[in-house]
This record gives sequence, C-alpha cells and structure tokens, in this order.
Amino acid sequence: MNGIVLAIVGGIMFFLGYRIYSKYLAEKIFRLDPNYVTPANRYNDGIDFVPTNKWVLWGHHFTSVAGAAPILGPAIAVYWGWLPALLWVILGTIFAAGVHDFGTIVLSVRNKGQSVGTLANKLIGQRAKILFLFIILLLVLMVNAVFAWVIANLFISNPSSVLSVFIQIPLAILIGYRVYKRKGGMLLPSLFALVAMYAAAVLASYVPALQIDLVRYFGGEGATSLFGMSATSAAFMVWIIILMIYVYIASTLPVWKLLQPRDYINSHQLVVGLSILYLGLFFTLPQVTAPVTNTNADTPWFPLLFITIACGAISGFHGLVSSGTTSKQLANEVDARQVGYLGAVGEGALALISIIAVVTFFPSLGEFSAVYSGFEAANESGLGNFVAGAAQLATGIGIPESVASTIVSVIVVSFAATTLDSSVRLMRYIISELGEEYKIRPMTKMHVATSIAVVSSTVLTLLPEGSRGFGSGGYLLWPLFGTSNQLLAGISLLLIAIWLKRQGRNYWPALVPMAFLMFMTLWAMAQQVIFDWSGFGETDTNMLLFIFGGIILIFAIWIILTAISVLSKNNQDGIPNE
Repeated sequence: MNGIVLAIVGGIMFFLGYRIYSKYLAEKIFRLDPNYVTPANRYNDGIDFVPTNKWVLWGHHFTSVAGAAPILGPAIAVYWGWLPALLWVILGTIFAAGVHDFGTIVLSVRNKGQSVGTLANKLIGQRAKILFLFIILLLVLMVNAVFAWVIANLFISNPSSVLSVFIQIPLAILIGYRVYKRKGGMLLPSLFALVAMYAAAVLASYVPALQIDLVRYFGGEGATSLFGMSATSAAFMVWIIILMIYVYIASTLPVWKLLQPRDYINSHQLVVGLSILYLGLFFTLPQVTAPVTNTNADTPWFPLLFITIACGAISGFHGLVSSGTTSKQLANEVDARQVGYLGAVGEGALALISIIAVVTFFPSLGEFSAVYSGFEAANESGLGNFVAGAAQLATGIGIPESVASTIVSVIVVSFAATTLDSSVRLMRYIISELGEEYKIRPMTKMHVATSIAVVSSTVLTLLPEGSRGFGSGGYLLWPLFGTSNQLLAGISLLLIAIWLKRQGRNYWPALVPMAFLMFMTLWAMAQQVIFDWSGFGETDTNMLLFIFGGIILIFAIWIILTAISVLSKNNQDGIPNE
C-alpha cells in the first residue's frame, strides 16, 4: 500500500473533525460569546495577559504543545503496526484532544484565566487542588528533563542544526520589539526570519566550520574531557547548562518579547515542514513496508499504545498550556475554537506524518522488523528513524538528504525548545501558587520560583545514571511521561465535564473520552508501577520511576474519586461566568 493513502484518509478525517465536530462544540456545548470580555482584555498587564491576534496566538499555542513528543511517540508506537497507531492518532485527535484543548481554554477564559490546577479548587475542592498541583508540578518537571535531554542529544547528533536554532532567538526579539513597540506587522518579518534560519541550516550542512560540534571541540568521540568525562558527556552537560540559562531568561521575559514572535516563526516552520514532507510523500510515492499489526510483539499494545502516543492524540500538557498561557492571550472568545481545536488538529497532522515517515522508510518488512525487534529497541531508535524517514521524503522535492536532515532537526529542536521554556514558565506559576497556598512568600517571587524550576530540572536531567551513562534522566523518565501526561488529560476532561454539568449543558463530549482515557491510563500505570518498576515482576527495580509513578498514581486515584463524587451530585449552582 502507498503511504499517500494514509495521508489522504487522515487529512479527510481531520478536516471533517474541525469543520463539523468543533463547530458543534463551539455552538452547542461551550456556547462561545464574541462579546465576552476575555481575561487578556480585562487584566491586560503587558507581561502574561496580552490580547493577541488569533493567528499569532495559534502559532504560540501550537508550537508550545507540539514539541518532540508528537513525533517520538508515534515513531515508537508503530512497533505494534501502523494501523493501531493511525487509528489512535486520528480518533484521539478528533474526539479527545480537540475537546480537551478547546475545553480547557474556554474553562480558563470563563474563570479569570486561571489554570486547571487552580480551578480544581472551585470544582472539586481544596484538597484535590493541592494534589492536582503536585501532579502537574511533577509532570512539568519531567517535561523539562525529557525535552532538555532530547534537544541536547539532537545538537550532539546534528551539529549543523545549532546555528539555525541560535539565529532564531535574536531575530524573534527584534520582531517582538517591532510589533509591540512600533505596531508593525509580524508576518513578513517572521517569513524573513524563517528564510534566514533555513539559509543558515543549508550553509552549515556544507560548511563544517559553521557546525557547532562540541564533541569535536572536546577531542572527538572516545576522548577524555572535562572532569574526566568523555567528550560526548561533556558536550551533553554544556548543552544542558546553556539550555537552562536560556529557558530561565525566556520564561521570565514578557510574552511579547520572545515567546510570541518565536512561536509565530515556528508556526511557519510547521507549515513549511509539513508541506515539504507531504509534498515529498506525493512525489516519492513510498510504499508502506511496516506491518498492519505486529503479531510478534514482545510487549502487548493494549493498553500501552494509548500512553506511548500521548501528544499527537491527546496530552494533558496541552491543558496546562491552554489554561496557563493561551487563555491569558485570547483576544476574543470565539478564537478559542481555532486556537484550541485547530491546534490539536495541527499536532495530529504532525503525528500522522511521523507515522508515515517511519513506516515507509525501510526498504522491506524484514529491515523494519530488524530495527523494531522489540519495544525497547523501538524506544531507542524511534526519533532517529523519524529524522531519517522525513529526510528521505524531503528528497522527493529535490532537497539533498544531508540538508533535509538538518532542516528536520531544526524543526524538532525549535518545537522542543518552545515547549521547554513554556513548561518552565508554567512550572514557575505552579511553584508560586504552592507558595501562596502554604504561605511561603519567597516562592511567590518570579525569580525565586523560576530558579527552583530551572535548578530542579537540571538536576533531574543530569544526575540519574542509566544505560546511556551520564545525563540519562530524560531517557529514564520517558516511560513515565506518557502515563502521567494522560492522567492529567483525563483529570482535565473530568473538570470540563463537571463545569459543563454545573452550567446545565451536555457534558458527555468530555465525559466519554475521559472515561476511556482514564481506564486505559490507570490500567497501564498500575501495571507499570506494581509489576514493571517495583521489582516484583520479571524486570529489575527502577526506584526513580517507582517513586514518581507511585506518588502520581495515588494522587490521581484520590482526585478521580473525589471528582466522581462531585459529578454524581445534582449541583446546578455552577461556577459564575466571570
């Protein structure tokens, strides 16, 4: 079968989902009001609350949620065959992610731009709020560690991508000043910045002197460098330190100075990147060589498929972005449909091309099976398979493979960096909220909260030892990312359902995907915590995952039981629409 068939089927389904289902949600369920005064207009402070053009906000929202996860998860999950991965991406995007992302924006906008963690207090009580905030705190901490790990490793494996990524930062700052100080347009400067980035990527692909290769600077692979570490470990440590300094600065700046213009540039990267890959697909006409389903899998797909593909089908982190930053920038409530639901569709399209790139990359079923010999092997090679497969698709429109690999790496790193500094900003909000809750005043200060976020993320990334040696933190935490992320999504859908019920509206569009997601995720997480990470099963004890996973699982069950009790009551008083 040709890979184009998968693209056409997915594209038609996504179009119908946005055209029909999101309209139904907007008009019948969330009842968007164009005259409602949004928090961005009501509390405009020029820092976090900033009324923003819907296309610019869509760019910020999409690139904040579309990091490496919607690429990595599907690239791993095709181990079970392309059909299960495809169905979950398409159906999960339309009926779960769209409702979740759209709904958390509306819920937050109707409640002063507050985060889902804070809203848990209003909806299901003070104790649930505190537990929920701790789950969110652990999740964003893992997101920081995982994405910092991904970016550092991509910089090491693709040094030609570094210059292009670095060039984006000063260009984004200049664009931010031009737009918000001189009231200029953002489109043309953003396109110019994108051209400059890709020109740098092409040059660096051919000119070794422009490749920022720290491993080579430290003596090459196998050489001993800083503090007796290998050159690769030293390079990894330096990149992590640089990244954490960057995210500290980026997460404390007003959103218009760097966050919005950089994300707007990255939204163009999405359009360009997806256009290159989908056009390449139509010109190369690759055959799908991966199996429809893998009957020889050493790890069952049920229920692990639904946590392996988190971002790209539904992701709890999206709710944090939707209610943490996006809702504070929404200029008109009706824009929530485009920003939230279309943002979910955009990520679904990215997950779809990730599946296609991998399942058409291998010349034969035998070669696919050799690389995807087991679930562990799929975890280790998934991201690299996507980069190679995407580069192969890009050659269909005449882009040399080395240049294509660099451009794909630039896109992945740019999205991952956007998610990373948005996540650090969200973590700062949560730490401040906990500081207020427990009357620890220093924690409510921006720079103190940001310092706690950055230092703890750095420690979690660098210190745990694993099969990949120094800096295995992000790699070790990846198995927990999916489960905790999906639990958070389920809890957020439950909050939306409770709010809708209290408003006297149909809450089933939120309740049905919540029930499905919670069933799958709790099953998968209980299985992992009790049998896989505790040491009681056939695998060795993994104390890091066991402790983190156990805490999150207990907190999640506690919140769910409390929320179900609240949902079962005939409480029609509701939360007032601010």
